[in-house]
Amino acid sequence: MAPPMTPAKVAVLGASGYSGIELLRILLRHPGAELVCLTSRQNAGRSLADVFPRFSNTGPASSLPFINPDPDAIAASGADTAFLALPHGVAHEFAAALLARGLRVIDLSADFRLDDPAVYEEFYDHPHPAPQLLSEAVYGLPEINADAIRNSRLIAAPGCYPTSMLLPLLPLLRANLIQPQSICVFSMSGVSGAGRKEALPLLFCECNESVRAYSVPKHRHLSEVEQELSKAAGQSVRITFTPHLIPVTAGICTTIYCAPAPGTSIESIGTTLAAAYAHAPFVRLRGQNRCPDTKDVVRSNFIDIGWALDERTGRLILMSAEDNLWKGAASQAVQCFNLLKQFPEEAGLHSI
Repeated sequence: MAPPMTPAKVAVLGASGYSGIELLRILLRHPGAELVCLTSRQNAGRSLADVFPRFSNTGPASSLPFINPDPDAIAASGADTAFLALPHGVAHEFAAALLARGLRVIDLSADFRLDDPAVYEEFYDHPHPAPQLLSEAVYGLPEINADAIRNSRLIAAPGCYPTSMLLPLLPLLRANLIQPQSICVFSMSGVSGAGRKEALPLLFCECNESVRAYSVPKHRHLSEVEQELSKAAGQSVRITFTPHLIPVTAGICTTIYCAPAPGTSIESIGTTLAAAYAHAPFVRLRGQNRCPDTKDVVRSNFIDIGWALDERTGRLILMSAEDNLWKGAASQAVQCFNLLKQFPEEAGLHSI
């Protein structure tokens, strides 16, 4: 039997958004986490149980009050790790302030995912506000960067769409099994991916019984996807990516089309993925000609991956399914937290 964990004291900034709510859901039952600070400007002064009755009677944290996001107050709470569930362009301010106060930071926004501030400005339409921190930020994809995550003080959790693309593609690019410039991606996401905000296009009557593409032809997540694919391929990679909004609350289904490198067999695809993820507890390889289903991964940290070869066109088809709020955001951030704190990687993340 493993020895009991000594809980780490954690803060969640932006705890009232969709990703923040799922972070709370996970951390409240995590054996290695003690919630000591919650921030939300709109809910400051109210208790967790008052704002979210679903979290009533879940322990001492139920009565924890939300506070305004003040770095001194967050540090005074005793937290040693802060999760930032804040919008891009906002998270950087708190990341810099909390790092200066000795906390470790796991950022769920896009502020530290990119290596190049010029690329950030191109995709996010304003200069990067803290370029001095980019060189030390670690891209928080646990299956790929576990060692770096363990030794980092600033972790940039990946976006939801990028996670669904990178985990199927990275091992194959590293093994030179696919042609880098042939990649096209079609993804579908639940409405929660747009965040917890009032917006006409996201109203129930606008989304229900309808499917539509959006952010065409340049979704912001392309920047981090192409960055990580280029590293794996050893050359600049550009892809075509079209996201779609579907009338479900959560879940991402991604289909990737690409050309195998000459001599690549379908058997080598499966063998390479199996070797890459042999010790990855949250990557489930469904196998050849098996199509992952979002209903099997929602509210879990699993990503399911399948693949097929189209003999008529000679194209390889890679498929994945994940929960955009869990593996695409909150639970992946907690997986990084587990690595950071030397906890078992699965701690607090078992869900079926």
